Amino acid sequence: MNSRLFSCLTFALALLTIPVSAADLDIGAKAPEFKGLEGVNGKKVSLDDFQAAKVLIVCFHCNECPVSADYQERFIEFVKKYQDKGVAFVAINCDIVNAEEENLKAMKARATEMKYNFPYVIDPTGKLADDYTAKATPHLFVFDSQRKLQYSGAFDDKQKREKVTKNYLADAVDALLAGKTPAVPKTRAFGCGIKNKPDEF
Repeated sequence: MNSRLFSCLTFALALLTIPVSAADLDIGAKAPEFKGLEGVNGKKVSLDDFQAAKVLIVCFHCNECPVSADYQERFIEFVKKYQDKGVAFVAINCDIVNAEEENLKAMKARATEMKYNFPYVIDPTGKLADDYTAKATPHLFVFDSQRKLQYSGAFDDKQKREKVTKNYLADAVDALLAGKTPAVPKTRAFGCGIKNKPDEF
């Protein structure tokens, strides 16, 4: 078992003991600001770029986490389904420790290989993971048209697609598009710990 997979499994088990509300960005909180993050397409991306979106999803993502890798196609399919409904999706990589695997060059290669249909940007400071209280990759945050948090947590309830019974992200977005409040505002994110500090692991 490689070290990255081991750390993912260890972190996922640790998450089971963390209360879902512990140190989380509060439901109703404004989206933390970000500006000028470099994307894989060479463009700079800021929170203000998504002003026209009815719903904004901020996803903390990375290249090498096997859990994130398992969700890539689900992200792509989600964006295809919702992009014409006024829903925007941006993926942010805050993993600054694994520089070779998670730098912009590697991100560009992954985005090209998988044909990402959403902005994939890098935060070289890693600070946004703390600002959003992101705990793992993937960890998703759903903001309404006023950019107030309405859902945070996992994409769905099972890493293996064939075992999924609950589609947390889609349910939250559907509720917001219908003018309703998501029935489930928080779930536990599961995946690899975000290594946004040099002394981690």
